[in-house]
Amino acid sequence: MWPDKLKLNKQLVLSITEAGYSSPKEIQLKTLTRIIGGQDIIAVGLDGCGKTTTYVLAVLNRLKHTPDGVTHVLILVPDKDHVLDVISQFELLNKNKPALIVGLYPTPGTESQMNALADGADIVVATPDRARSIYLKLGLNLNKIDLFIVDDAEMIVKQGLQLPVAELANSITKCQHLVFSSVMHDKLNKMIAPFMKMPAIIEVDEIAEIKIETVPQVVYHLPNFGTKLNLLNLFLQDDELFTKTVVFVNTRQTAEKIYKTLQNREKNSVAILNSVSIEFSDFKTAGDFVVDDEARILIVNDENIKSKDLNNVPFLVHFELPESKEIFIDRIINTKADSNEETLAITFSTDLELPLVKKIEQAIGQKIPAGELPEDLIIEKERKETEEKPSLKNKTTAPVAGEAFHQKKASNLKTHNYGAGLKAKMTNKKKH
Repeated sequence: MWPDKLKLNKQLVLSITEAGYSSPKEIQLKTLTRIIGGQDIIAVGLDGCGKTTTYVLAVLNRLKHTPDGVTHVLILVPDKDHVLDVISQFELLNKNKPALIVGLYPTPGTESQMNALADGADIVVATPDRARSIYLKLGLNLNKIDLFIVDDAEMIVKQGLQLPVAELANSITKCQHLVFSSVMHDKLNKMIAPFMKMPAIIEVDEIAEIKIETVPQVVYHLPNFGTKLNLLNLFLQDDELFTKTVVFVNTRQTAEKIYKTLQNREKNSVAILNSVSIEFSDFKTAGDFVVDDEARILIVNDENIKSKDLNNVPFLVHFELPESKEIFIDRIINTKADSNEETLAITFSTDLELPLVKKIEQAIGQKIPAGELPEDLIIEKERKETEEKPSLKNKTTAPVAGEAFHQKKASNLKTHNYGAGLKAKMTNKKKH
């Protein structure tokens, strides 16, 4: 049942019930009254938690007028498929009141979409780039917008569409703002902070009820590729601890770049799985790597490698996350629960990879512990920032990954921050 405290009108509750929504989800219980009350909201939850239905209900609940052809609600989503999905959700739940809805998304030419807007639109569902394009052509009137919604905001950031979102938000004089995302991170916060007004942040965590048995895991949140490379170097210089390590990447180019960086110090102990060039040492199978006493590091960009191929490898490092969470999960499933040999899976994640980390946690039914960054880690600046602020005075050479770590012995470096139990297990590894 939909409780009265949500303040939804009776006709809308009837439509919801007829559509098969028998009771509200957690995100709706936590946000609807705030939205109806006019507060700015940032709602964070994974796919399937009910984010889209939440704001569709809020919009329909406030439509109390006959369509007048003036746009009062602007909803920004990542792409055409999302535009169509949101419009379908409005059509499913809007049984009792007329509402004019227009979708804007990239297609050849803008004339048909501008004509649809000219015919009138209460609600516009659009991709940020197309909405901005039509607004600049004076086809989209923002003067009467009183509700501005950004859905799947993390995907919009990943596509690099922050600028049109900011420009559209700044072009609206006064309205309520709602942002829905699967995760919050610095890049996303930088996009929305200028127009959000003391928002309430609502987080909903839904994970699978069935827990998948995985090897112990830890995730490190890092700002960029360069810092990832620095952290990898910092870990792998401890050859007493990291005796055998598989490093997963997504492309051959990344594999070769890491190889060249590590080769400066590791010499013959690093290889690539199935390298296509004679320039790089390689192994044809992960099994060959495991039994080779000299080889310490294997770089893998082959998605087909299975968990069974990784038995007896103490460390699995996901330098990059694969596109599919299923590939990642298969690699970290614990296939040797009764063995004394333990594997630790280490994940490096940037802001843009955090959504996939959240989806993995949801699928395996458990949170991945966050690792504390080592004190000796060099944090690289974003390339864009460096280019925008060139300095000719006091010029210093930027640190090169792999070269800044020879100042201390590996044994003196603080290379990890784990819990006491995990530290003990890793100490055990050193003794064997």
